[in-house]
Amino acid sequence: MIEGWNPGPLERAQAALVTASDVHKTVMQSDLCFQLVEAAELVVAALRAGGTVFWVGNGGSAADAQHLAAELVGRFHYDRPPLRSHALTVNTSALTAIVNDYPPEIVFARQVQAACGPNDVLVAISTSGNSPNIVAAVEAARALGTKTIGFTGWGGGKLAVAVDLVLKAPSISTPRIQEVHILLGHTLCEIVEATMHPRTT
Repeated sequence: MIEGWNPGPLERAQAALVTASDVHKTVMQSDLCFQLVEAAELVVAALRAGGTVFWVGNGGSAADAQHLAAELVGRFHYDRPPLRSHALTVNTSALTAIVNDYPPEIVFARQVQAACGPNDVLVAISTSGNSPNIVAAVEAARALGTKTIGFTGWGGGKLAVAVDLVLKAPSISTPRIQEVHILLGHTLCEIVEATMHPRTT
């Protein structure tokens, strides 16, 4: 944003759309497509081994985690058998009990320790890459032999070096990062759906 710039609603909307379009073009010109295929391969391997895809994030990233988990359990493009997928943000009793009895940084790590194993994969979403509870969840998962995928922003933060595979949205703007995350997440779900249950009609 240019210092001193005070646009009206139309100019602000146009500027946001242009910026989002530029970020998406950068995604196309980067290695993210190749990394996304690698991420899909990790997810497919977990599902074929009888494992579960776990998702985790805070705030808007929590919403993305729940959204993307639902895409696999329900359907994405077409009817097919459900895929094992769960967001660690949905059990309010577990969340509130853990933060009441333990340090808040382990609110997701505690759930990972209870649920995850070597046949599973954890997808951790953090725009900054530095959310302590997300990094702790990844560390707990890796200690159990669970594969880990990180969705972050351009810098990557601590999450980028903690996960097995990182997908960095090419932006430092939180809204633009979140928009790329849902694009990448949707594409990941599409690839997984088509690989696990190819469409026949």
